[in-house]
Amino acid sequence: MTDTLSLTFAALADPTRRAILERLTRGDASVSELARPFALSQPAISKHLKVLETAGLISRGRAAQSRPAHLEAQQLALVTEWLERCRRNWHESFDKLDDYLKLLQADNEPATPPAHKPKKPKPPRRKK
Repeated sequence: MTDTLSLTFAALADPTRRAILERLTRGDASVSELARPFALSQPAISKHLKVLETAGLISRGRAAQSRPAHLEAQQLALVTEWLERCRRNWHESFDKLDDYLKLLQADNEPATPPAHKPKKPKPPRRKK
């Protein structure tokens, strides 16, 4: 069995499924409404909806003979929380690296600046 976070990322990996989720942010929609902007059949859209439903990103209701899809935003919140934990860890690591690099630079700097800058050597003259 795959964990929920992996299912969610797998579902979000497909651009069609991301577009479906974006459409559902504006409200529930039927399969035919969701299929309209795509060059896909309704059965193909239904397969995408099944993947999204398995990942917990949408739920399917029953209204007469249609089964409108509904966005389940709390699953996206779990992804956001996971990404935020990763971001904090990365920033802490980068801050530690930055401190270490500053320490190395401080150790390599001379105690007093040089009195003069060395002159650049002139290139040799060409003979004609």
